[in-house]
Amino acid sequence: MRALLVVAVLVPCAIAGYAWTTLHWPYSVGQRAGYIQKLSHRGSACKTWEGELVMMTVPGTVVERFEFSVPSDTVASQLNAMVGKLVALQYEQHKWVPSSCFGDTQYFVTGARVID
Repeated sequence: MRALLVVAVLVPCAIAGYAWTTLHWPYSVGQRAGYIQKLSHRGSACKTWEGELVMMTVPGTVVERFEFSVPSDTVASQLNAMVGKLVALQYEQHKWVPSSCFGDTQYFVTGARVID
């Protein structure tokens, strides 16, 4: 009975610790520049902000899309005001996040600025 109690306590604690680690310890940090093409608040059970940045290196070349998630409503409202403008996004890459309730992608935008 004691072993079952230990397992019932340790397994949820281990899962919670794993989720906390993947969400608070970024794999990489960086910036991407381009035009915010799309930003939407979507999901059935877990609503998340999901967006798409279009990056063009040289006019006339193939467009590259950068899909991202926004964990903060404050940052999402800033990004909504920047849709269609040339922006630089600061992001953190979080690999192996255990659920899509935190975001559909592994790239979490933490800030943005308009490029003049």
